[in-house]
Amino acid sequence: MQPETPTRHSLFEDAQALLVAPMFVAFAVMLLQQAGLLTGGTVGVAFLIHYLSGWPMAWVLFVANLPFYLFAWRAMGLVFTLKTFFCVGLLSLYTALLPLVVSVAWVDRLFAAVMGGFLIGVGLLMIVRHRASLGGLGVLALYLQQRRGWSAGKVQMAADAAILLAGLVIRDPLTVGLSIVGALALNLVLAANHKAGRYLGT
Repeated sequence: MQPETPTRHSLFEDAQALLVAPMFVAFAVMLLQQAGLLTGGTVGVAFLIHYLSGWPMAWVLFVANLPFYLFAWRAMGLVFTLKTFFCVGLLSLYTALLPLVVSVAWVDRLFAAVMGGFLIGVGLLMIVRHRASLGGLGVLALYLQQRRGWSAGKVQMAADAAILLAGLVIRDPLTVGLSIVGALALNLVLAANHKAGRYLGT
């Protein structure tokens, strides 16, 4: 059987994915923040800065990604970089606006960790399938893979581990342990659903 020819996403399909996916991630950020938890990636770095400084999470998310757009441009091109900037901007905006329409007075911390990981995983999956990202360390990992030959997956895993371990400076071991559970849930979604050759959209 001849392999199917990949079909390009329409402008509408790209738009709906890039508008909706950051909302999943923003809801996850709200859950994790309410439970006092962490995660990996640049969102995890933003959590560390937020907990240490008290600065608004939405602004920290936006500013923490600024240094990485140059890497995105060099590694993945202008269109990818513009889509990524759009996604990160929306994530920051949604993170600021969600508390105005949703109130989470209490959430079980294990549930927050697992559901937060699932939501971030689903959001990232949607974004990646539409040739974009949430910027940050993932883009740096891709850049190092292209320029130095380093494995992007291993670079990302090492960065996530370092971020979560750094959480021990400001959070207790149980909190960090729950955050690791959330990171595993996130990676489970990506590992089970993001496999080469399985998805034909471009």
